[in-house]
Amino acid sequence: MSNIFLKTFFLLNKLPKNNPNPFTRTYAVRKRFYKSTSILKSEGNYEISLDQRKLKTPKGNLFKVESEPLALAVATEWNSQKDKILQSKMHITTLCNTVLDNPNNLTKYDVVDYITNYLDTDTVLFQANEDAELLKVQETEWDPVIEWFNNKFDVNLKKSTQMDIPPVSEQDKAKLSKHLMSYNFAAINGFVYGVDTLKSVVLTLACTERFITPEKAVLLSRLEEEYQTSHWGRVEWAHDLSQQDLQARLSAVVLFIYFNSQSSKVQSKNVPM
Repeated sequence: MSNIFLKTFFLLNKLPKNNPNPFTRTYAVRKRFYKSTSILKSEGNYEISLDQRKLKTPKGNLFKVESEPLALAVATEWNSQKDKILQSKMHITTLCNTVLDNPNNLTKYDVVDYITNYLDTDTVLFQANEDAELLKVQETEWDPVIEWFNNKFDVNLKKSTQMDIPPVSEQDKAKLSKHLMSYNFAAINGFVYGVDTLKSVVLTLACTERFITPEKAVLLSRLEEEYQTSHWGRVEWAHDLSQQDLQARLSAVVLFIYFNSQSSKVQSKNVPM
């Protein structure tokens, strides 16, 4: 695995164990009921075992994936849980469950259509005109990414300094749609998770194409907030926790798309974690 993916996986396990913010949404947790985690190859797929119990999705479907590295990543998430199972931090498992259960019965076309239409409200295409200093920062940080995106996908996205919608042509959406449709259904769901995390198609594609790192992508998505806090101060733990959470989510996206876009020749059975 390349260094960028090793670093990305490290970010997933970097979050603080306890959330000090009493106003942050909490999730129901379960006590850890298993001692060991393993993966098992069965009929061309990989399953996860918690002791001798096979992992299932929230809808009760058997948890199985085609990629061995993806199965190892999921098993690692489960094995990393301590006394309690914090599912809100298990982003790769969540992505797999979404694909396997498909709760909204979406087609691949539905998901791609959602992503391309998100361009109309993409964060980096709306730049401030009421604050000259902030606009300069946005032009310095965002414009090179927009330029890379246009060159990479042969499109002509334009930024806006007004409150109107930046013109994104149907032709440009069609080109991006063609690119996304080359991925499988699982990987496309990963892109959606990234877009919803960053509020930006441009930054998500720049990250998954390795033009920028997950850390950089998160900072760019929070550019205005970072600019404001640099002037007015910041609550250290609150801002740091939010930033690390977004980095963990985006890191999961990068790994998930990569693992679903690569074929693994390594085969093993019942690998203990």
